Amino acid sequence: MLCLTMVGCMLTGCVEEYEADISADDSGLLVVEGTICSAQLNKFSLSLTKALNAQDTPRMVTGAKVAVRGTDGSEYLTHETNGYYTCQIGSLSPDVEYYLHIEVEGEVYESDPQVPLRTEKIADIKGVQSTPGSNIDVLVTPAAPFETDHANYYSWTYDETWQVYPDYQTAMYFDTEIKEPVYKDVYNFPKWGWVDATGPTVMVGASTGYDGQHIHDLKIYDIDRGDVRMYHRYSGLVHQRAISKAEYEYELARRKASSEMGGLFTPLPSALPTNIHCLTSAKHVIGFVGCSLNTSDYRFFLNGEQYDIQRPSGGDTRIWLDNPTMDECCKMVEKGLYLCEWIIPEMSADGRLHAVWAYIHQLDVRYRYEGAYIEEPDFWSLNENVSY
Repeated sequence: MLCLTMVGCMLTGCVEEYEADISADDSGLLVVEGTICSAQLNKFSLSLTKALNAQDTPRMVTGAKVAVRGTDGSEYLTHETNGYYTCQIGSLSPDVEYYLHIEVEGEVYESDPQVPLRTEKIADIKGVQSTPGSNIDVLVTPAAPFETDHANYYSWTYDETWQVYPDYQTAMYFDTEIKEPVYKDVYNFPKWGWVDATGPTVMVGASTGYDGQHIHDLKIYDIDRGDVRMYHRYSGLVHQRAISKAEYEYELARRKASSEMGGLFTPLPSALPTNIHCLTSAKHVIGFVGCSLNTSDYRFFLNGEQYDIQRPSGGDTRIWLDNPTMDECCKMVEKGLYLCEWIIPEMSADGRLHAVWAYIHQLDVRYRYEGAYIEEPDFWSLNENVSY
């Protein structure tokens, strides 16, 4: 079973924001998002629900006192930045229950104490294209579960890196002083680059219906066959976390409320399941705080040449000048264009001189793709998938 839940999150903290438009009677409720995770930076967000059709951005709650506490007396204080509360947590004890403690505007809130859940490693991730014209499905198989006598629940998030190439290359330039083309690579445009992104969704799944409560080849996301991510080489880093049945049900209910908000039978946000409670009054709270002993990561690679990829079929988008004067070529340089080819009459099909020009975004991936960089990632030399 699979559920895709929209998020705005930091993967290391597993934090999400719930931004449903709700009625005025149900506005102003505290929304708490985040997960208590062992041995990493934890991030929690505090915000308030807004009324139906409100146009302003989510109202973040600042100035609160937020801490992760354990039933053994341990405490991890957070530092706040614009409604986001972070703390570095060491290794959690599997024998201690942990919870989030919040003090804000005279009220005290706490999540239910939970023993941190162990997470199995990821056994395999692969990209499958069922038909030549279909998208590439990313399928996950966790390792054999620790418990086989009941359902197991997981959440997955992911980071992406893919290789990009320029539209064109050049190894020459037009010298405006001598007014001649020079066959020398003075610009040293990069031959390729990389782009990073964080997956926009959190996926959750349950092992019900699988033999031995062991999930096999569950689709967690897909990549369009015409997406630039699949043109060359693609790498995904999937983060797996075991979650409780209650957190799984919260994610399902939240997705339903988000997709159907405003429908006749849509539950109010205050009716969503939660494990966070106000200890000082009867105020409702929205959110769920999970607790994990560890997360498991898996890096995998996909090569576009192994799939039926749909690449752009457009023609030459460079600028061609037929029989240009040298002054015209100088003006092209002044406009910021770069000489790509210099086809002399003896070599051209029509016996004319052709000067071919391109803009920098056609020659340098850093101008073509937002966030592109040219320093090769440390993991890019790996030839096999890796489970962490």
